[in-house]
Amino acid sequence: MLNSWRRTTAALLLFGVSFGFVEAAVVVYLRAIYEPLRQLYLPWAAPGGLFPLITLEQLSQAGPRYQQLLAVELMREAATMALLASIALALSRNLRQGVAAFAIAFGVWDAAFYAFLKLTTGWPPSLFERDLLFLLPAPWVGPVLAPVLVSAAMAACGFLFLWREWNGRPVQTAFWHWLGAVLGGAAIVASFLWEASAAARGELPGAFPWPLFGLGLAAGLAG
Repeated sequence: MLNSWRRTTAALLLFGVSFGFVEAAVVVYLRAIYEPLRQLYLPWAAPGGLFPLITLEQLSQAGPRYQQLLAVELMREAATMALLASIALALSRNLRQGVAAFAIAFGVWDAAFYAFLKLTTGWPPSLFERDLLFLLPAPWVGPVLAPVLVSAAMAACGFLFLWREWNGRPVQTAFWHWLGAVLGGAAIVASFLWEASAAARGELPGAFPWPLFGLGLAAGLAG
């Protein structure tokens, strides 16, 4: 059991860290690709910044190549979630373990992504810098600290859950536990989508809804 636990956690850590570097590399390439457009349509925007975003209308004006790149990026994001799910499925024996393994892979991947992005580009300048977190189904916006907190919570809970599973002391989950986790996750997603419409219109994001985010994180951890 101990050897199985070690192999599983080592595989999840290796996958998460290496995939985090791949994600950071992709972002470096994407920023280089879109920087000429930002200089064309947003010459007054701060260099190296993400906001305001280039709008869909501006992408359309730039030509079909950029629209194709956006479609590829959306598919890449979906494939990223599929890859994280695949490693969880490969290393788990049941649904409970699969959810925990996914939480670990996701948490380590996301934290490694920001660490490698900071090492390679110097970005973000602080944990309160706004980031474009995701594009499906709309732009997710939030300070870097928020996804880092979520990732840390997911990885820690996932490791604890799997450790107890492998040591013969499984966590007894009830409907209320799953409900808390699901509702907490929904509140967190809602906080990230709070400024989705404004971001899509090319506006600077407003204040991040920390109370909603904090409520979601607390509910998720309680669950």
